Amino acid sequence: MSPYWGATFFDFIPLFFSRIFQLLTGALAWKNLASDEIQIFTLGLISIASALVGTLLVLKRMTMLANALSHTILLGIVIAYILLFLGTGGGMQINFQILIVAALATGILTTLLTQILHQVMKLQEDASIGLVFTTLFALGIVFVTLYTRNAHIGLEVVMGNADALHLNDVKIAFGMALTSALVVTLFFKEWKLICFDTGLATALRYRPALFSYLLMLLTSGTAISAFRAVGVLLFLAFLVGLPLTARFLTHNLRKVLLLASVIGLFCTLFGVALARHFLTVYQMPLSTAGLVVTSIGGVFVIVLIVKPLRKIKKTTEITEATESGLK
Repeated sequence: MSPYWGATFFDFIPLFFSRIFQLLTGALAWKNLASDEIQIFTLGLISIASALVGTLLVLKRMTMLANALSHTILLGIVIAYILLFLGTGGGMQINFQILIVAALATGILTTLLTQILHQVMKLQEDASIGLVFTTLFALGIVFVTLYTRNAHIGLEVVMGNADALHLNDVKIAFGMALTSALVVTLFFKEWKLICFDTGLATALRYRPALFSYLLMLLTSGTAISAFRAVGVLLFLAFLVGLPLTARFLTHNLRKVLLLASVIGLFCTLFGVALARHFLTVYQMPLSTAGLVVTSIGGVFVIVLIVKPLRKIKKTTEITEATESGLK
């Protein structure tokens, strides 16, 4: 039985940190992690990876392409599922590595098709993204409807299923978060220049196009690592909501990256604890990923309201100080 069984929101938080302390001291083994803890670790690591990649996407104004990538990988996942399972009568066990390769290939295909339509066919960038995005995502939905009607993959890929996560998902999310952190850290100077002054970056031969492809590759990888937990629909909230919230609080790039990651961890812990609370008190098995995304939206709204109020208060204080000095 889960150690969190029957725990309310206020019981969950201290119990979680108590078990984390046991994990750090060796009193608790990783293989003995409860389902709620696996959800927190997986969603928390996805939040960090999404915050790092999403911040660069927001600054480069590439969130529309990221939205397309997060949806079109559905086509690759479903095609791989059809080839692996339906072709063998459903007797073959799911090979997650093959699904990752298929989804990554679809992400690369999305980027290439978009670039071809934009640079070769001379279509507007937003029109190119919209055409590729809707076509590939529609194909994915069609295949889900036709071939996976009696399987769980349709619901899980579109909306995610945090309750079905296991320790291997934590490892995948950790690998993606570590990769994103290393790429952002090693090329921080280049990312900063490319995001804020592409012309100067080109003059200094930093190859902004190459970094754009690298960013799309990171986005595809992050979406793939997140699809089991949050699906392809809720993922965008992690990718865009976290950096936008942090951007309201600071203009320093390092602080935005750090703050977005911290907000993601907070919303993850809050959402999982809230899901357990509703299950304990009201016997309502709500979507954990949905509650985490709702928490991200709630924090964004709070920051959106508080930020102007702080400006008004600061302006009032300056005005009062000026009037007092004049007197």
